[in-house]
Amino acid sequence: MSSTKKQYKRVTTNSLIEMKKNGEKISMLTAYDYTMAKIVDAANIDVILVGDSASNVMAGHETTLPITLDQMIYHASSVVRASQRSLVVVDLPFGSYQSDPKIALRSAIRIMKESGGHAVKLEGGKEIKDSIKKILGAGIPVMGHLGLTPQSIYKFGTYTVRAKAEAEAKKLIEDAKSLEKLGCFSIVLEKVPAELAAQVACELQIPVIGIGAGAGVDGQVLVTHDMVGMTHEFHPRFLRRYLNLFEDMSNAFQQYSKDVKSQNFPNNQEQY
Repeated sequence: MSSTKKQYKRVTTNSLIEMKKNGEKISMLTAYDYTMAKIVDAANIDVILVGDSASNVMAGHETTLPITLDQMIYHASSVVRASQRSLVVVDLPFGSYQSDPKIALRSAIRIMKESGGHAVKLEGGKEIKDSIKKILGAGIPVMGHLGLTPQSIYKFGTYTVRAKAEAEAKKLIEDAKSLEKLGCFSIVLEKVPAELAAQVACELQIPVIGIGAGAGVDGQVLVTHDMVGMTHEFHPRFLRRYLNLFEDMSNAFQQYSKDVKSQNFPNNQEQY
């Protein structure tokens, strides 16, 4: 593979496929609001995922299930307004695509029209193929998501690594190939063995982006609030914390409170 790196003024679904062909790894982070998205975009992150993880990170729910389509559109609209370079991919939330391909299409159209997002992401394999076909048929790009699929947490009953057993690994490979054949431009693999993820990435022409799926895939995604240390209770093996903002922000807030109460803030230079 070539090591040539092309400069992209605006990343598209085609850009990601080019990156894979050129051997360039794809960077992907989450964002749910304008301010964070503006910082992420300016850092030349290739893909911003408006994840249904907003249900956990922004709203404090235990799972991703409660977030609604209207809420996802609100978050995605904020992110799109901040994005100048990054491809913005928006999760279709639980209940908006699984049961009926027509509902899936309506959900995807709403996201594209009302938020301005560039693509949608759906969890699942062959069982949602009719919904994927319907959405792709309308010209809407689709990113797949296999392995640990948080919207199915009550089915699995645990957030442990998926596809360790031979039968499940075989199904994951079949599902990945099915998603590629349907026309998905990329797939996220979450919490699967590194060797299996590398095999999938090798056998597919479309990019495979991992979260807890090892280094042998075509790119990586993390939840931004986790990797900058704004959250501090979550300690999966795959998470690298690049900052400790929880501690830094806590200290700043405490100091602010002390300064206000001691009448140290505002001082003469901080007033009109």
